[in-house]
Amino acid sequence: MKVGVLTGGGDCPGLNAVIRAVVRRAVTGHGWTVEGIRHGWRGMLREEIEPLDLGSVSGILPRGGTILGTSRTNPYKEPDGEAVIRRTLEKRGIGALIAIGGEDTLGAAAKLAKAGLPVVGVPKTIDNDVNGTDYTFGFDTALTIATEAIDRLHTTAESHDRVMVVEVMGRHAGWIALESGIAGGADMILIPEFPVRLAEIKDAIERRHERGKNFSIIVVAEGARLADDAGQPLHEQRDKRDEFGHIRLGGVGASLAERIEETTGYETRYSVLGHIQRGGSPTAFDRVLGSRFGVSAVDLVARGGFGRMVAIRGTAIVDVPLAEALGSIKQVGPELYDMARVFFS
Repeated sequence: MKVGVLTGGGDCPGLNAVIRAVVRRAVTGHGWTVEGIRHGWRGMLREEIEPLDLGSVSGILPRGGTILGTSRTNPYKEPDGEAVIRRTLEKRGIGALIAIGGEDTLGAAAKLAKAGLPVVGVPKTIDNDVNGTDYTFGFDTALTIATEAIDRLHTTAESHDRVMVVEVMGRHAGWIALESGIAGGADMILIPEFPVRLAEIKDAIERRHERGKNFSIIVVAEGARLADDAGQPLHEQRDKRDEFGHIRLGGVGASLAERIEETTGYETRYSVLGHIQRGGSPTAFDRVLGSRFGVSAVDLVARGGFGRMVAIRGTAIVDVPLAEALGSIKQVGPELYDMARVFFS
């Protein structure tokens, strides 16, 4: 059999580990051949496809990004997108397709599977917000990078008696902000799930100054909200959307820093980690998880488990319906955020 593999949405550390595992398991474990689809769903629509073999994936395990390239193409926004993909699969003799991506990529995969196409999914996002799986690869790398950045910003904040606002990724879920903030010793963490009032931030900073700590670290997710603003995101660009309709976020760090300085009178600076979080070499955890997902995805194809995706529950790799990943996202719960509040100054 011939198996296709594509990567969609934002790039993510660990994608190449999955691709490598898919090729190795398919070729050496099942005697199949593999076709790599370039640039996600766009490659299926434009037939941008190339063969992958053991030589193609040699040495890619520690590399960030994806050797196949990616895009945010929505096949259901294209004329006859579903029919085009069906014809491409038939023309290239591809008997199964492994789609690696987040909610948008998996949403398209679920629709195609419902239409009878042989598709399985692999969940991917650095935000760790895909339902149906305890973890997604890429998250651990992003978390490690964010934590290291917070550690470094501590020293410059202390040297200048400044408040430092650190903006990290997290559109709808604050996993990166929460866990990096806890690990990095942040004095306040703002995430989309639990809006706080500006007065709470002011009080936390002033309590530190009363204890002789003349600097503070505030970690904020890009989709964070203040309770003062009726729960609206701190900053968004409403006129800019991708093909899946997502509003482009950006500027929350600058906006929050300005308001903190106006409210407290303390000099405040901000640092935006941005795409640094999703670039570079994946951690060992993400390499292993990506490898396990890739092997399991091929074995899922062998079992005819179309319309399903691989996932990790506890320490075990399982498979669940693609529908479990869709409709809602996995967010930080009150118990974990209340625990983090213990460390707010």
